[in-house]
Amino acid sequence: MKNLFKLTAIAGGFLLATQAGAAIVVDYPNFSSVAGLTLNGNAAQVGSVLRVTPAINGQSGSAFSTSTVSLASGASFSTHFQFRFTSPGGACDGQGCGADGLVFVVQTVGNNVGGSGGGIGYQGINNSVGVEFDTWNNGSGDNNSSNHIGIDLNGNVNSVALTEVTEADMNAGDIWNAWVDYNSATQLLEARLTRSGTRPGAALVSHTVNLASVLGTTNAFVGFTSGTGAAHANHDVLSWTLDNSYAPIGEVPEPGSLLLLGSGIALIGASRRRRRA
Repeated sequence: MKNLFKLTAIAGGFLLATQAGAAIVVDYPNFSSVAGLTLNGNAAQVGSVLRVTPAINGQSGSAFSTSTVSLASGASFSTHFQFRFTSPGGACDGQGCGADGLVFVVQTVGNNVGGSGGGIGYQGINNSVGVEFDTWNNGSGDNNSSNHIGIDLNGNVNSVALTEVTEADMNAGDIWNAWVDYNSATQLLEARLTRSGTRPGAALVSHTVNLASVLGTTNAFVGFTSGTGAAHANHDVLSWTLDNSYAPIGEVPEPGSLLLLGSGIALIGASRRRRRA
């Protein structure tokens, strides 16, 4: 989808204008190499995956870009990644076994890791935004849910926005696709999640936030955190792409844009025919 989307943007003048300045700055089709990443705590490269925490109790890990990413004005970005949780075990919370999940994080320090267990490796990381994929019920702070996606700010795992994931149990070993986008023009942070490889039209969770103000900068480290407690699982990231501007990855253009794109291609063809005549 990434290459197709870029080709579409190049072919149509209107779409090219809306995507001006878009640049893929993180591109890991897999993690057979983790060059460019700093692994902290219990995070490790395992084969071709990034294992942010292993299926062992009491772990905390993180993996962040070794260098800061220069985000667009206002700290806009778009990212897509795949993850999978396997070998859940340890304690159970009445809704399933395995914990505690994964957090995609944008922050200002590249070598830190937050609290284990319910902290999901994110708790205590200041000047940050996190999108959590949480698989343990920690009570009211988690809306009594052991299978949800939430948006967290400044190292606080009591999410400012939270939605139950009803498609399937994230601890069931499936491969999940996640898209996170921040548009500084609208100050809207959105996250999408599905096992399908097709980007959903509607966000599963969203929140309005001034990200540049939260970070205090538009140069940030990007990556993932995870944690286990009395319950555990392998929390693996399988692939990851990030664009340092608002350029939703895999987004299907609106019908009007497609019509304009078709008209632009037709005009290019007509111009070429006139030159050959």
